[in-house]
Amino acid sequence: MVSTLGEVLPFAARRYGDRTALIIGTDQLTYRQLDEASNAFANGLVGAGVRPGDRVTLYGPNAIEWMVAYFAIAKTGAVVNPINVMLTPSEVAFIVQDSGARVIVASADKAEPLMGLKGKGELTEIVAWGEKPPTGAIPFDLWLKLGAARFDAVPRSPKDVGAICYTSGTTGHPKGAVQQHRSIVVAAYAAALMNTRTAADTVVSPLPSPHVYSSCVFNAAFLVGAKMVILPRFSEEGMFAAIQEHRATIIDSVPTAYYYMLAHPRFERYDLSSLTRCTVGGQTLPVAKSLEWTERTGAPVLELWGMTELAGAATFNPFYGANKPGTIGVPIPGFSCKIVDVTDPDKEMPAGERGELMVKGLMVMDGYYGNEASTRDTLRPDGWMHTGDIATVDEDGYYTIVDRKKDMILTAGFNVYPAELERILCGHPAVALAAVRGVPDEAKGELAKAYVMLKPGATSSGKELAEHCRKHLAAYKIPRGVQFVETVPITSSGKIMRRLLSDIDDGRVVLDEATVTRPG
Repeated sequence: MVSTLGEVLPFAARRYGDRTALIIGTDQLTYRQLDEASNAFANGLVGAGVRPGDRVTLYGPNAIEWMVAYFAIAKTGAVVNPINVMLTPSEVAFIVQDSGARVIVASADKAEPLMGLKGKGELTEIVAWGEKPPTGAIPFDLWLKLGAARFDAVPRSPKDVGAICYTSGTTGHPKGAVQQHRSIVVAAYAAALMNTRTAADTVVSPLPSPHVYSSCVFNAAFLVGAKMVILPRFSEEGMFAAIQEHRATIIDSVPTAYYYMLAHPRFERYDLSSLTRCTVGGQTLPVAKSLEWTERTGAPVLELWGMTELAGAATFNPFYGANKPGTIGVPIPGFSCKIVDVTDPDKEMPAGERGELMVKGLMVMDGYYGNEASTRDTLRPDGWMHTGDIATVDEDGYYTIVDRKKDMILTAGFNVYPAELERILCGHPAVALAAVRGVPDEAKGELAKAYVMLKPGATSSGKELAEHCRKHLAAYKIPRGVQFVETVPITSSGKIMRRLLSDIDDGRVVLDEATVTRPG
């Protein structure tokens, strides 16, 4: 049985050889070809000085090169640091420096603004794929051309660190969840088991490769010998066409994708009859939408739940077993969940009562990289981990997420933390104070809305502040509404009471382009 990430492809190549492993756009590789390409790239990494335990940042869109690099990094014994392609150069710079990355592997467009980081801290090389790698970067294809197709994966313990995946932090900076090899592999085996994934399956996914949901899906596919079809980016017709062309049996995606596909006028023109089951994660898909999808395609939607801190999904609605739309299903074998009082984690709540969802098992992270305070706040000495999610459990052991304990905003499956957005807004010269909360949105679940106090005599507009944020933050974090206010609710100690922002809300969720001036 595979127990470390570096063993996945060698195992798959031995067992599935010339079967098609991966298709992304017009590119495709068999299991043997994918294994050999990652071997060549692994030789390049080692030649560049990468050693077991070093961190290697992986930054780019869904592409064959991304997948080759991912497994090559694991084979060298280095730690994979996959980051969201939507992050800005300044956000990437923080992660690279915080993790102490030795090498960055990126698409050419993403590598270009990062070249100034080379030689700073631990970073020694930047490798870029694409037609025009920036000056000073090593061409990705050069390592594929020069590297030997043979490489013996460096032995690692299942308890060694396999990946550090950053998630937005409540203090305004992202935190790196430290994942063991066994956590990543267990997440993949769990998906294969609970969804009954086999070599007979063809999987279509538009999920961003760095996301733990995606890694859970593609690692599961490779472990069982399935054909993995990854879309370069999501589009309704792109999904329909891929399902029809490849006769997909499984699709994996977030609720927003299902909303858009169900609403698309050409839905009925495509043959989706090959689908036998579909999964959804990232946030809850309304029961009505789940049932509509099943009615129109004949395939059940199996909702799952996971976290970056868990390296993937930890609860599933099983394919063979009761599927309860609206719930996140049951824990995987060997993993434990419980609902506790939000003020007393030692008090377990009875079935049907709301409380914080806590989890324990092999998938739980080691902690946040270099951040002992946040680790202590999240992990208890007895091994139980706070999730920050408010949930219930029914008499059958199925869990349902009903709210969030923290202020995190979940927009189209991406985490947005108010503190990070507030920090950027307050960096604008006209802003005196900013508070952010999530407001409901039918398509994306939630959108970030900012409540802004200008400095006396200062002038600004919602559009201007959004553009300011765009220079510093990924697009999904940009506020979709700005309301100018004279004050915000605060505690006696001066802390913003985000839960009371709704009391001063004007009901608008669009950016106001009108210029506002605060009296001097």
